Amino acid sequence: MSDPGRHSASAPLPDVPSAESTFREVNDVGLHVVAAGDPDDPLVVLLHGFPEFWYGWREYLEPLVDAGYRVLVPDQRGYNRSDKPAGVRSYRIARLARDVVELIESENRESAHVVGHDWGAGVAWDLSLRHPDVVDRLGIVNVPHPTVLAATLRSNLTQLRKSWYMFYFQVPRVPEWLSARDDFRFWVRTMRDGANPGAFSETDFDRYRRAWSRNGAPTAMINWYRALFRHGADLPQERVEAPTLIVWGENDRALVPEMATESVEYCVDGRLERFPDATHWIPHEYPDRVADLLLGHLNG
Repeated sequence: MSDPGRHSASAPLPDVPSAESTFREVNDVGLHVVAAGDPDDPLVVLLHGFPEFWYGWREYLEPLVDAGYRVLVPDQRGYNRSDKPAGVRSYRIARLARDVVELIESENRESAHVVGHDWGAGVAWDLSLRHPDVVDRLGIVNVPHPTVLAATLRSNLTQLRKSWYMFYFQVPRVPEWLSARDDFRFWVRTMRDGANPGAFSETDFDRYRRAWSRNGAPTAMINWYRALFRHGADLPQERVEAPTLIVWGENDRALVPEMATESVEYCVDGRLERFPDATHWIPHEYPDRVADLLLGHLNG
């Protein structure tokens, strides 16, 4: 189902001369994609998490393009200006990963560097394990390897308590209704209180509210969590073959930090960069430092 208001922007494009707003038909959905850089340059795909949209990576387009990369930043399915197909099954992880495969193909490429934060990192992990030939280099920000997350949820009561919202989101209809109350106060408060001061501005939240207010967006966004519980898919392998950089803010309210170390162990060529004073929202708190780390990793 397409959003009838999909062509009204939730946020201005980054101040990068080549940046453009595009729509790509991939895997039976229309994805809104911000693209920038020379189409012949090496390709980087940046994947946002919950409850963001392409705008979460806005500060990274300029340094990546200036360094000689072609960059795609999609609104993932269910978010902002992208299509919001009905039903929980539409958001199972294997389909989300397939969206990225076909997005890369839309650039006439067979592979790309892939970087993800939060749920975007979850998709990036899955993509690297389900379609390893598609990922040249992998960048992960504050989400553990899927095997590590599953094992920690079973064995660590602290992590189980921190993950309460994942279980709450399984309730039909109520989470999206409560989330949207008072102009999405709950989601705004969760982001603001979980981040270091100054990570988000009121202008940022105005733009997020605009994205969240689109027809069907809250349900589609929450359906990612529902599909994870109801329609999980076995992975063909556990070891990540692509060179992997994991960036981790240790003051993440939702994730215990030991999962970062354990995740590196599932990478053939993995490296962990810790930020002791950063939170889950490290891409917004330290954009310059994170961009430098990513560029160093992508440049090999």
